[in-house]
Amino acid sequence: MKIIVLSPSTGDPTTEPALVVKLFELGLETFHLRKPRYSTNEMKEYLDKIPPQFHNRIVIHSHHRLCLHYSLKGIHLTRTHMKRKFRLWINLRLINMKRSRITISTSFRKLASLYEEENKYDYVFLSPIFDSISGKFQAGFNVHSLKAAISKTPFTIIARGGVDIQKMNKIQEVGFFGLTLNSSLWNSPDPITEFINVLDELKRLNIPIE
Repeated sequence: MKIIVLSPSTGDPTTEPALVVKLFELGLETFHLRKPRYSTNEMKEYLDKIPPQFHNRIVIHSHHRLCLHYSLKGIHLTRTHMKRKFRLWINLRLINMKRSRITISTSFRKLASLYEEENKYDYVFLSPIFDSISGKFQAGFNVHSLKAAISKTPFTIIARGGVDIQKMNKIQEVGFFGLTLNSSLWNSPDPITEFINVLDELKRLNIPIE
């Protein structure tokens, strides 16, 4: 099971990077840095607060050219990026010239995308899988359709939306390659303890961590 932690879209920039470092020290291999309102300089300030040895575990959702200056793990493409096709092509070309290997991911909200999308990605988020913890949205799929789609699609699917410690077994049962922790982690009084609890639950269920 691949575990991905997605940053809150907002948050305290003075304390959050330190928590991320602790997650890395506990074994987190992939952290998605999603700050849609951040300027390039604010993203740089955030990255500079994380020791360079952990930069290769960070995937950024914006300001992708920072991959030219930091040894990041990859980039995540949003719908906005997809609409700006020429700009995206230029950025990807520049990044690929400088970096021999980065991961490229994106997000899907429809099962049809798993069959119709022609671009290749290292993995994709599919959401919402469960009712949101915040109560803002409801699950968008049923178990039968999810299992069928996962068995047929060429994409590596990561479950996103409403994921918490109680959902580990269900995520494994449906056949997802991994899961994304977001609200359940950051809304917790102690995100580090919550992450440790997730690791312990996966171990209890005999689910190996990628």
